[in-house]
Amino acid sequence: MDIIIQSTLKTLQKSQVLLNSISNAQLCDASIPPYHSSIGTHIRHILDFYDCIFKRNSEGKIDLTARSRNKDVESNCNCALNYLNAIEQKLKEKPLNTTETVWAIDDLGMGKTEIPYTLGALLAQANSHTIHHYAIINYILEGLQIETTDSNFGYNPSTPKQTPVG
Repeated sequence: MDIIIQSTLKTLQKSQVLLNSISNAQLCDASIPPYHSSIGTHIRHILDFYDCIFKRNSEGKIDLTARSRNKDVESNCNCALNYLNAIEQKLKEKPLNTTETVWAIDDLGMGKTEIPYTLGALLAQANSHTIHHYAIINYILEGLQIETTDSNFGYNPSTPKQTPVG
């Protein structure tokens, strides 16, 4: 299995651990300022990004703006776990050609544009995007006083580790 797929699955595994450790009420709690977003909105957003990668349009292009935005994923841990499992299955089920050139449609702030990627580069971007949202989720977890057992949750693997003083 390709290292990009392995890394992606390892990163997504953190979603499963999280979803198995919180309640539906905690998943959709949007009480933490300043943005008042919920863990569920971030999980749904993460999974929607991957889902877009697997749903090419009629021209064979990947439209990153065509997200499903299923609200049930934002409020129901089982629904979110099912969505996560479907994404993981797609990553595992057939060998993906990570060197394949793909065209992605995205809106970078000036309207939709088409961008050439390799599938591997797009999956690497999705992985980094996931870790970025984990950092935001980690902030929400702290605000909700929910402890996580993963001290690396929300940290990019390249982030330098702080050494204890003393």
